[in-house]
Amino acid sequence: MDIDIASYKPADQYKLLSSTVVPRPIALISSRSAAGIDNAAPFSFFNILGEAPPVVAVGIKNNPDGTMKDTAANIVETREFVVNMVDEATAEAMNQCSIDCPPEVSEVDLAGLTLTASNVINPPRITESPVSFECRLLECLGTVPDRCIIIGEIVSMHIRDGLLDPETLRVDIEAYRPVGRIFASLYLRASDTFEMKRPFMAPAGAG
Repeated sequence: MDIDIASYKPADQYKLLSSTVVPRPIALISSRSAAGIDNAAPFSFFNILGEAPPVVAVGIKNNPDGTMKDTAANIVETREFVVNMVDEATAEAMNQCSIDCPPEVSEVDLAGLTLTASNVINPPRITESPVSFECRLLECLGTVPDRCIIIGEIVSMHIRDGLLDPETLRVDIEAYRPVGRIFASLYLRASDTFEMKRPFMAPAGAG
């Protein structure tokens, strides 16, 4: 089946993309407005894009009335934000943070989460998150009128004690227990993993 994606309405393009590019990590972004109001909201159009410098990207759609969501507005205004990763223990709280709130209401309080001061930026990280990335805005790309892509540089990182092997710099995936987004109300646990070694080609003339 061939899909002429450009011929579909934006809402249907979203369905096609979000249901095929799966699973996606979830960025529970904490930000702080210039007025000092803390905000938290989840976004699954998110991933890391590179290292040296370490870079993340998050796609944030505008509100139905065309205004920026609080998260995007805060990031553009202050140029700082924290990406908090989501595990099984914080999944329900993450979902609570997706509720539409006025700017003066903190989703952190509604979800029963707590905040801890960041190391080098002003917005705090979510204490319960297993991994948090403190970020500074590099660029906000307006790809279409109703969506921006936030590109941020990771300037500090926090990992829950006991998750990271200091020798290999790998996390214990069974202790981490991350949650990914599929589409609509479907999410995925990382409890069923398998390993495949990367193949390599022997040098010419070997053997």
